[in-house]
Amino acid sequence: MAGIRLVTDGASDLTPALIGELPVTVVPLDVRLGELGPADTQKMSPEAFWQACAATTALPETSAPSPGDFQRAFLDAKARGEDGVVCVTLSSELSATYQAAASAAASVSAQIPVEVIDSRSATMGEGLIVLDAAARAAKGASFGEVVTAVRRCITEIVAVGTLDTLENLRRGGRIGSAQAFFGALLSVKPVIQIADGVVAGESRQRTRGRSLAYVVEKVAASGPFQRLAVVHAAAPDIDQFVELASRLHPREEILVATIGPVVGAHTGPGTVAICAQRAVAGGEGGSQR
Repeated sequence: MAGIRLVTDGASDLTPALIGELPVTVVPLDVRLGELGPADTQKMSPEAFWQACAATTALPETSAPSPGDFQRAFLDAKARGEDGVVCVTLSSELSATYQAAASAAASVSAQIPVEVIDSRSATMGEGLIVLDAAARAAKGASFGEVVTAVRRCITEIVAVGTLDTLENLRRGGRIGSAQAFFGALLSVKPVIQIADGVVAGESRQRTRGRSLAYVVEKVAASGPFQRLAVVHAAAPDIDQFVELASRLHPREEILVATIGPVVGAHTGPGTVAICAQRAVAGGEGGSQR
């Protein structure tokens, strides 16, 4: 039976294990790490990527997919006999990925309906939107129903995390070297959040333990949740963090994923975050505790 295909990009951190049998196609971004080019890094699991990062002083570099990459994904959906494509991308404030997808959608408009939607988020904030929409598509939701669900879900996403190092931001030119030095000197662990598509500083915590607890406290204020994911970049204390997050959502329902190279290139190793979809009273598919 024909249906709706969800297309997203590699910044969503959706792995085959998370997608399962859902109608989702992931278009990778290009990632370079020293002598390793996109053809190499695309074959790596997120875990293998972080092992490679630990073995080099090179900083990862990322670039958006080309319109042709998205065009191939859209036309593949047509070849499958699907009725349309809903494409959810990394925030347009953070990447040119949305523009590439929109250009591709225009080029295939005579062949298959494609709606490109800016998630205004990243990592599993973007991923949860896709999972929600794909679950609806798998149950037979129409093109218009999936589009409406995506736009509603965007308003339900909360994404808060903490960095273990400022080095990637400093070396990537995202903050001045003086600020990076000041943060490292005082062992400041910045807490960040994604708000309206932009990564913003939320607070500064003096210790790693305090930053982990603060992230949970901050997210708790937005609960309850119908979906919740914990993501990390090779964080050694991830089990401790998941235990803290289980105060917000049943432990067995928490999705745990590794931050991939697209987001991790800028946040660095040790980053942890909670991405959650709020449970809205009366909303479809929502559950409240």
